[in-house]
Amino acid sequence: MTETIVNWLVAIFMLSSGAFSLLAAVGILRLPDLLTRMHASTKAGALGVALMMVAAMLHFNDLVVMAKAMAVILFIFITAPVAAHAIGRAGYFIGVPIWVKTIKDELYSHYDADTHRLRSGLETEEELSKPAKDKPRIRMSSKK
Repeated sequence: MTETIVNWLVAIFMLSSGAFSLLAAVGILRLPDLLTRMHASTKAGALGVALMMVAAMLHFNDLVVMAKAMAVILFIFITAPVAAHAIGRAGYFIGVPIWVKTIKDELYSHYDADTHRLRSGLETEEELSKPAKDKPRIRMSSKK
């Protein structure tokens, strides 16, 4: 009886894992810019891997497998957001175009494209009222 329930749970977790991984892949293909693609791959991909590891823990029912699966889940949940942040920041700094329907760019007034410096919110009110640059946010490549 309990073996049947465990098998059903493993099947549900694996199907959910596959669905989230597929969703991440579709998001990478269909979404319009770097930031939204990165969001889809990070969130759905990490959840897909975590569900797969939970299914492996239930299927094998072994302490060593459980410890390794938990280590994989922890590693993915720690590294995926950090990697996404680094990729998004690098894309912003080199001027990767954002989607034309993006409503708000919160870094616009804090980022200086000439020096690649990002001002924090710790400056004085006078410094914050001045824009960080006079150039437009989106810089297109000069390749022909």
